[in-house]
Amino acid sequence: MAVKIRLRRMGKKKAPVYRIIVADARSPRDGRFIEEIGTYDPNQEPSAFSVDEEAAKKWLATGAQPTETVGKIFKLAGITK
Repeated sequence: MAVKIRLRRMGKKKAPVYRIIVADARSPRDGRFIEEIGTYDPNQEPSAFSVDEEAAKKWLATGAQPTETVGKIFKLAGITK
C-alpha cells in the first residue's frame, strides 16, 4: 500500500483551509484517511500551519511520501527525513 502525506480541503467556497493527513495514495482527496497530523491556512498573512512533528517523523520513517506542498510545509517546520 502506497501511503502519501497530503492536504485535505476543508472550509468554505473561496476560503479553503487544509488539514495535513496521511492517506492511501488511491483514496480521493477528501475521502478516507489514516491519520490527521496538522493544519494549513493559506488565507492568513503569512500562511499559518501547525504540524505534529512526532507523527510526521514517524510516517516519514515508515516510508510515507509527502506531496510537493506538504514537503514545503515540512521544510518550513524543520521536519526532514
